[in-house]
Amino acid sequence: MLIGAHVRDDDPLAAAEERGAEIVQFFLADPQGWKKPKPHPQAAALAASEIVTVVHSPYVVNVASPNNRIRIPSRKLVTQHAEAAKEVGAIGLVVHGGHVTKDEDPAVGVDNWRKFVERQQAEGGFAVPVFIENTAGGDNAMARKFDALARLWDAVGEFGVGFCLDTCHAFAAGEELVDVVDRAKAITGRIDLVHLNNSRDEFDSARDRHANVESGTIEPEVLAAVVAAAGAPVVVETPAEGQAADIAYLRGKA
Repeated sequence: MLIGAHVRDDDPLAAAEERGAEIVQFFLADPQGWKKPKPHPQAAALAASEIVTVVHSPYVVNVASPNNRIRIPSRKLVTQHAEAAKEVGAIGLVVHGGHVTKDEDPAVGVDNWRKFVERQQAEGGFAVPVFIENTAGGDNAMARKFDALARLWDAVGEFGVGFCLDTCHAFAAGEELVDVVDRAKAITGRIDLVHLNNSRDEFDSARDRHANVESGTIEPEVLAAVVAAAGAPVVVETPAEGQAADIAYLRGKA
C-alpha cells in the first residue's frame, strides 16, 4: 500500500524523501487561479521516479456550475491539467465534485458533469484518469452527502471516472467513517485514492479544516481502519510539519 503526502510543487521528489513518502500529490498551477499549467521542471524525473505521483486540480474548478463563465473554463482547466499530469507520470487528477448555488437545481450540476465526461470520452478520454473527490460543505454540492454522490455516480459512473475519498470531508459532511469505505464502494464500485486527513472541527460541521492524523477530532484508529479497508493509495493533506509522523503512523498500522 502506497502512503504519502500532498507536498510543495517546486520539488516534489525532495519533499517525498523528507517525509518518507511513496506517493506525492501536488498542484501544477496556482490552486486559486485559472491559468494553464506550465511544464513542470522536474517532469522527466518525476515520470521516471519510483515515487508515484498524483495531481490535484485547482480549487476554482467547478464542472457542475450552471454559470457558463465558470463551467466552460473549468472543463478546459481539467483537460489541460490532465494533459500536464500525464507529463509527470501521474496516476490521476483529483477534481472536487463542485456545486450549484442555493437557488439552482442540483440535477443541473449532475447533468453538467455527465455532459463533460461523456463528451470527453467520445473525444478519446482524459490524458489521465479523473478522480472525483467528495467535499465537506454546501447544501447543493455534488459529492458532499453520499445520497448526492449516488445521484452523481448514476450519471457519470459508466464513463470510467475514479473516486477519491477524503476522510475529513466525509466527517465534516456528517458521514460516519466506521463504514464509509463500504458505503462509498457500494455507490462508486471503487476507491482510487484516499485523502487521509483528521479534522480540526466536530462531526457534521461542514468545515474543511484538516489536522494531522493524531491531533484532530477523529480517533486515529478510525482513520487507520479506513486505510486498511480502502486498499488504495493514501495521501495525507495535513500540516506539513507533521506529515512524516502521519506517514509513519499509518505505515505502522498497515
